Amino acid sequence: MKWRTYPEDVLPLWVAEMDVPLAEPVVEAVSAALAIGDTGYPVGPVYAEAVDAFARRRWDWRVPAERTAIVPDVMLGIVEVLRLVTGPGDAVVVNPPVYPPFYWFVTHADRRIVPAPLGEDHRLDPAALEAAFREATADGRPAVYLLCSPHNPTGTVHTAEELTTVATLARAHGVRVVADEIHAPLVLPGARHVPYLSLPGGSDAFSLVSASKAWNLAGLKAALAVAGPEAAADLARMPEEVGHGPSHLGILAHAAALRDGVPWLDAVLGGLDDNRALLADLLAQHLPEVAYRQPEGTYLAWLDCRRLGLGDDPAEVLLARGRVALSSGVPFGVGGEGHVRLNLATSPEVITEAVRRMAAAVAAA
Repeated sequence: MKWRTYPEDVLPLWVAEMDVPLAEPVVEAVSAALAIGDTGYPVGPVYAEAVDAFARRRWDWRVPAERTAIVPDVMLGIVEVLRLVTGPGDAVVVNPPVYPPFYWFVTHADRRIVPAPLGEDHRLDPAALEAAFREATADGRPAVYLLCSPHNPTGTVHTAEELTTVATLARAHGVRVVADEIHAPLVLPGARHVPYLSLPGGSDAFSLVSASKAWNLAGLKAALAVAGPEAAADLARMPEEVGHGPSHLGILAHAAALRDGVPWLDAVLGGLDDNRALLADLLAQHLPEVAYRQPEGTYLAWLDCRRLGLGDDPAEVLLARGRVALSSGVPFGVGGEGHVRLNLATSPEVITEAVRRMAAAVAAA
């Protein structure tokens, strides 16, 4: 998708996919399965056990297998959790600007979006959250807060203090939290991911985790839904057929990544750390009007291009005149106008060329 969506002369830095060779343990696990014809249906706790081992080492967080369920991927897992704790027409609170599929999947599931915009500093706004929670529960119906942690597209890594405030507000208003933590392994130096379910107030919440983003395994489908202790009975009601969706090879690949691919991940994080600083230097030199806060996590850069005078959708102009494909900020919702999202997970040479093309496009505008 990344390289075939646009013509060959376009430099693609849009979809969340990394330009890296696969971790060798992943290649070995999938190759071994293929060599013996192991391409059947998945079964067993191998994914949950791998997540638990990784989470213990990385975040001192335990993931009991009995409080997990295999799901096809994170977004489909979110939809299935929404079906467990809400009904048609119930509210789902999100923090725009936020990952566009949040809107698509939630509305397709016949739930309604209630926005609680991030602050200008790209951080959670407790006042906006409380107002959204009040609106979401005003009719006495169930409501969910869909938390993006770390946040896509801003790269914000929420602190323990911020998440504790979330838990307090959610409890006070009877809102259930569903945390999308797909980017959790991709926290860069200087920040630390706090699993939402590790908080004292997160016991009635859910988390969706996957190795797909951190180890570049989007084409090998699998994810894990995790319930807090008070949510275990809800997760136990998830229909058996949901677990038929993940790929067996995906589960093997993800488990190998989580179990044996940590040195590879740490090397990638080092490269991403270098790339976020490189982008800051290049923008300061060639496009100083672009506002850019270096991400604390993910491999995504959220660029404020409003001072360039390119309208609400700068990505359209940069594609047409610079032949560089970035994600338009508009589909990310409130606060996305005049912004673009750039994928940092590529070579320094590609990032350099992308900024050169962007600057040339602005000069020609």
